[in-house]
Amino acid sequence: MKITSIETFHRNDYLAIVRIRTDDGAEGYGQTSPYLANQTVPLIHSDIASFFIGTNPWDLEANIAEFARRQYKFHGTTFWRALCGIDTAVWDLLGRAVGQPVYRMLGGAVRTRIPVYGSSMSRTISPEAEAERLVGLVETNGFRGFKIRIAEVMGRDVDVYPGRTEHIIRATRQALGDDVTLHADANGGYSVSKAIRVGRMLEEYGFGHFEEPCPFAEIENTAQVAAALDIPVAGGEQDNSIEQFNRIIGMRGVDIIQPDIGYIGGMSRARKVTTMAEAAGIPATPHCANDSLLQVFTLHLAASQPAVSQLQEWSIEDKPWFHGIFSPMPQVIDGHVTLTDAPGWGVEIDDHFLATAQYDITT
Repeated sequence: MKITSIETFHRNDYLAIVRIRTDDGAEGYGQTSPYLANQTVPLIHSDIASFFIGTNPWDLEANIAEFARRQYKFHGTTFWRALCGIDTAVWDLLGRAVGQPVYRMLGGAVRTRIPVYGSSMSRTISPEAEAERLVGLVETNGFRGFKIRIAEVMGRDVDVYPGRTEHIIRATRQALGDDVTLHADANGGYSVSKAIRVGRMLEEYGFGHFEEPCPFAEIENTAQVAAALDIPVAGGEQDNSIEQFNRIIGMRGVDIIQPDIGYIGGMSRARKVTTMAEAAGIPATPHCANDSLLQVFTLHLAASQPAVSQLQEWSIEDKPWFHGIFSPMPQVIDGHVTLTDAPGWGVEIDDHFLATAQYDITT
């Protein structure tokens, strides 16, 4: 079995689907990381696809390691985002070839009914409106956990407006009661001292985890916050270096590690991080902030990896640019998403999308 073609189907700068075919007629679909598709698609065809053409897809992880070694001068977010499309398409192809879901290819099912928390992406919504919509999602989808946004992104102790963080922490907890898990994401908004003060308030209101309290590159600062607080501190979504993940986990820079399959370069590399987490005895809760195929990939990681044991992130925002790409769409029922044993990713790409997307191929 050899890869003979790598195709991309590019709707806009938000989304690119990748299809890989082999000489024996097998095929599989993946996706580059959401956003920056206008950069990742050209990179696939100019620099990445030619390496994988002619390789055996069963050698995927060895091939990725060799490709990354050869391209050591060019690592960066676009590089890994593009590689995610190749990696995830191959996993789908292999699963379809043997009639097994990807989670079984990754080691087998630890669970197939995945508990999820509703993840808000909004800092413009008022605390009262946020609390109201989260209560509604408990009633309609059975969510038993949520994540809210606090601080300003990379804001250096600046809030969206004065007092918003304190207001939304109180409002959501009061509206949802003590039986619903609440997390808070600062997106790198705080200095060490401010993060500790906010973390104490999160502890007072019984929050579940405190995500990215300090700018992600300042891992030593995040480690100080984690050491000072009782609430678990989470981070890692922005990182794409396996070596950096090893440092973060080894120094106990966070209590929960959060690789993003799209940002790190695909399932093969994300799984390395969950294995590190398992060996270190800390949970992994992969970052997954939109409703593209990345949600499906993350479900398969959560189904197969013992370290991925907590409520998993599930966006509650409607992004129209991800509509009409694949089916069936995963559904949250009673706070869980259930995977089937359908082969590959267990979904089919929409024919209309394939027919109308911008198309490129490397053979």
